[in-house]
Amino acid sequence: MPARFFCTCLAGLLVIPVLAEPLRLLPATNRVGRFEVLEFRLEGVVEQADPFDPACVDAAVVFTHAGQTSSVPAFFAQDYERRRVGGRDWFHPRGLPEWRARFAPTQTGEFTAVAVVRDARGYRRSGPVHFTCAPSTNHGFLRVSQADPRWLEFSDGQPFFPIGQNLAFIGSQQYFTVTRAEEAMGKLAANGANYLRIWTCCEDWALAIEARKSAWGRSWERRAPVVPMPGEPHRRCVLLTNATTAVNPSHDVALRPATRYVVTGRVRVAPASHVKLELQGTVSADLTPLAPETWTSFCHEFTTGTNEHWLAGMRFKREGAGPAWLANLSLKAADGGPELLWEADVNRPTRGFYNPLDCFWLDELLTAAQRHGIYLQLCLLTRDLYMSALKDPAGADYDRAIADAKRTFRYAVARWGAFTSVAAWEYWNEMDPGLPTDRFYTELGEFLEQTDPWRHLRTTSTWGPSPKDCRHPKLDFADVHFYYRPADHQRLRDEVEGVLDRARWLREHAPAKPAHQGESGLADDQWRITDEMKDSPSLADFHNMLWASALSGTAGTTLPWWWERLDQRDAYAHYQPLSRFIAGVPWTGGEVRSFMDEAAGGTVRVVGLRTRSAAWVWCFHRAAAWKQVVSAGQTPSPVRNAAVTLEGLDDGEYAVSWWDTRSGEILAAAMAKTRDGRLVVTAPDFTHDMAFQVRPR
Repeated sequence: MPARFFCTCLAGLLVIPVLAEPLRLLPATNRVGRFEVLEFRLEGVVEQADPFDPACVDAAVVFTHAGQTSSVPAFFAQDYERRRVGGRDWFHPRGLPEWRARFAPTQTGEFTAVAVVRDARGYRRSGPVHFTCAPSTNHGFLRVSQADPRWLEFSDGQPFFPIGQNLAFIGSQQYFTVTRAEEAMGKLAANGANYLRIWTCCEDWALAIEARKSAWGRSWERRAPVVPMPGEPHRRCVLLTNATTAVNPSHDVALRPATRYVVTGRVRVAPASHVKLELQGTVSADLTPLAPETWTSFCHEFTTGTNEHWLAGMRFKREGAGPAWLANLSLKAADGGPELLWEADVNRPTRGFYNPLDCFWLDELLTAAQRHGIYLQLCLLTRDLYMSALKDPAGADYDRAIADAKRTFRYAVARWGAFTSVAAWEYWNEMDPGLPTDRFYTELGEFLEQTDPWRHLRTTSTWGPSPKDCRHPKLDFADVHFYYRPADHQRLRDEVEGVLDRARWLREHAPAKPAHQGESGLADDQWRITDEMKDSPSLADFHNMLWASALSGTAGTTLPWWWERLDQRDAYAHYQPLSRFIAGVPWTGGEVRSFMDEAAGGTVRVVGLRTRSAAWVWCFHRAAAWKQVVSAGQTPSPVRNAAVTLEGLDDGEYAVSWWDTRSGEILAAAMAKTRDGRLVVTAPDFTHDMAFQVRPR
């Protein structure tokens, strides 16, 4: 391609032409497995003020295979170096941000890729690059089963039944850091679990892609010292009214040891006031301008010690009676590099800016999830940035919310869509069910159908049951949240009855969709963990809700909420027996039916799944509920000779195996014969619960 020159005429003056850098597409390798991630770098994209806005720079990669084309957006990203320092996760930017693209081919064979960019230099295309997709053992992306839409399967048709929990809050100030979350994935996978629900919308207390993270306060305080800038009222700055104003990012800011850094910014002071910079615990510089009431730039360099890995103690000290103002605070390596104090930018938009470190955290989590065979339901949008805009579907605020959400999901598809470990896009956590969200879900759903070539599942959640969301054609599976609280005790006998009640509700409102309980657990009437739950070593509630939900007819186990408690009790082993027990259920065969019954005069709750020739059944002693065994301290009396009747099996002889639900051991085996479609089996004696399988002889 011949070199291209660009020139611009400004106010009648001819600007000297500049040679345009060619657009180049660089793949990480020229061979990739089917459904595996291939990453590309794009070189030559013009730097823009807002690289996240496709109106400023629209970059994508077009792929051709066997005469068919598909495309994925490119994304702007900051890479990080990662270490463990003093038992803490340490992330420091590596190089400058750059443009990348990710692609997971769904077919084997030869591919051609071309980058296309529309930016300040116009429309450009890269030269083609070629790569080969080879077969792999990866089953592909999750989807609604094509044979039975109540369940899930992979791209290759292999059934998938989610077994897992919430691990919602991940961050440097949380119980689960990125490293600890990765370790939990390993424990889950080792015990047969395969699913996590993760929030990427935690505002400033944990992982959040798009959120109000600020070095000047927290979202729950609402007292950030941010005001219009004197002399430039269209912009904002920090008002230094207190004697000391701390720079307190929500992230730990990593520094390299023995490295020079530079702090820059602008200050303005009232007459007789002074501003000093305190850095790493010592007063470092007097920033007071020579002339008051004027904006004055400052620059201060410092060098970290040989064992100094973190920014600590950055404060601005104001002295004197009048106020002072601070703007454009920046921290970078002295030899250049990316911004380290991006949380100090008070003019950064909250919608449409994607926090660079949080995005890298999600890269790492999805990579670990893919390695361990864990699938992540990503709760992506920060609800409180959008909720107030969704009151009037005909209003301009509603239009803007849809446009901003499309931008966010375009970025999400570009950066994370190629990971098969993305189970689903959950739009947000617990939206107000009374808001008119149908238009939002319709337009965003249609946008994802055009933008996401892998067609990840789409879902949402509300803070109360929402039948309209269950029925919405652009939401692929239904979700409800349930906490068994004292207020429920009159209506629902125990946590098992609560789980089954919600399962019936889901199947009533979403009879032909996958559906699950995306949050669950015990709680007090303010939805908080109880002191009893904190103090008791028992996990009876978790165990009971896990087994009840798995056999209730929903498309996955309930996802318990109290992840810190589960980790502290090392609850992961509870997943293994259940995973083994249901491993043979033909989920997508079209024959699985759920049923609920009673035995032993109503003292035993029976919950199960069956086909015409097999069954998987859980028997629960009602006296083994949390209220009885923990709150009341009662020991259930043994259940003896309980007869359980199954209906709907084909006539014939069957093998029955009785399972210990805690160890996964088979305790007893017997043969039984149907009569007129009815099979009657007698359970061995048990005190809490027991499960059994029925298979053809």
